[in-house]
Amino acid sequence: MIGYLINTQIGAYCYNFVHHKALALIIVGLGFYMNNQYLLLSGIILFAHSSMDRVFGYGLKYITSFSDTHLGIIGHQKNNIK
Repeated sequence: MIGYLINTQIGAYCYNFVHHKALALIIVGLGFYMNNQYLLLSGIILFAHSSMDRVFGYGLKYITSFSDTHLGIIGHQKNNIK
């Protein structure tokens, strides 16, 4: 989130890097490999955090704005009830 203080492009790149599930899995793998419980727990928490973000509609960010994500626009709900 601190990257957004600079501009939206750097903010989006920083946000996407930290919230990418592959990073969480790498940290979990390093925790297993190094037998480091703190690293393992950090990876699990990061993976859970990223997953919960997806559940609530906060996807990976586009550089256009914080609310513009790969899952759609944050706060924009489609009404498909017929």
